[in-house]
Amino acid sequence: MKKTLAVLTSAMLLLSGCSSSNGSSDAVEKYGSDTLKLYNWGAYMGEDLIPDFEREFGVKVVVEYFNSNEEMYTKLQAGDSYDVLVPSDYMIERLVKENMLQELDKSMIPNLANLAEGVKNLPYDPDNTYSAPYFWGSVGIVYNSANVPSEKVEKEGYAILQDTDYKGRIYMYDSERDSFMIALKNLGYSMNSSDDAEIQAAYEWLSQINNTMDPAYVTDEVIDNMVNGMKDLAVVYSGDAAYILSENEDMRYFQPNEGTNIWSDGMVIPANAKNPKLANEFINYVLTYEASYGNSEEVGYASSNQEVLDDMTAPGGLYEDNEAYLPRVGYAKDEVFVYNAEMVSKLAELWLKVKAQ
Repeated sequence: MKKTLAVLTSAMLLLSGCSSSNGSSDAVEKYGSDTLKLYNWGAYMGEDLIPDFEREFGVKVVVEYFNSNEEMYTKLQAGDSYDVLVPSDYMIERLVKENMLQELDKSMIPNLANLAEGVKNLPYDPDNTYSAPYFWGSVGIVYNSANVPSEKVEKEGYAILQDTDYKGRIYMYDSERDSFMIALKNLGYSMNSSDDAEIQAAYEWLSQINNTMDPAYVTDEVIDNMVNGMKDLAVVYSGDAAYILSENEDMRYFQPNEGTNIWSDGMVIPANAKNPKLANEFINYVLTYEASYGNSEEVGYASSNQEVLDDMTAPGGLYEDNEAYLPRVGYAKDEVFVYNAEMVSKLAELWLKVKAQ
């Protein structure tokens, strides 16, 4: 899934830091290496986190960036070696099933005790055997309250994307997974459905939007476009929505009553990682209060650290009045994606057909 665009998008290929020779030799003695290879989404980590980690532990971090879970999977399957990955929930499930991850060393990650309630007991790894939650969020609708009444959004839910009052004024996120989630939820089905009739109904629902609403299909550009009020309705990830709301006071975020995808990304260690001890140390560091706070403050997604969440949303907190920052927890109709290889290819094919009409 796409992440919030940061102002600083340099170093898209590699980022490395320096450490003293003494620190380096100490790290080699303690961890077996002084270099960590991280594979992450672009613009998905606060700019101070890695330099601070390098200074504290006398190591250097080399970062590569991927644009999709599938791109990351392809490189890993081809034999490329990394120490830490940050894939999404359904991809973690796939990697576990295919024996492509090693277990975390929980003795080195005491900060797992600080996890937020919303990322505990996740179905793809309920006891955090293989993954430590990184960021989490939801998918919802950002709307311009100056042009779209809140009562109407709340009443219509996802169906507002078919409301011809807003023809030519909506952004659809160019993702088959999220688009079919919306369609299936609007129709009262599970977003993990593999029922042929339900999938066909969702396809027809999305086709109606394409054929009657003149939607614009976008990815990251939706962020600046909504900040600038270029359209009135958009399907947006919660972290991107939090940024939009912070930049434009007319914008609001709504998670429809029909339910949504509560997603999470996690830190994992590949089975072929060369430096697992340093990888566990890094994961524990990211979960500290200080690192988690700075990370969430800059990137805009909900922290996996409960204390950070509490402080961010408390009176006077950075996201006190930002309804997009904190995903709802415990809502019965919300779901987590379950990996289904057959459905991945089927939905991708149907999504291309929707847009080609």
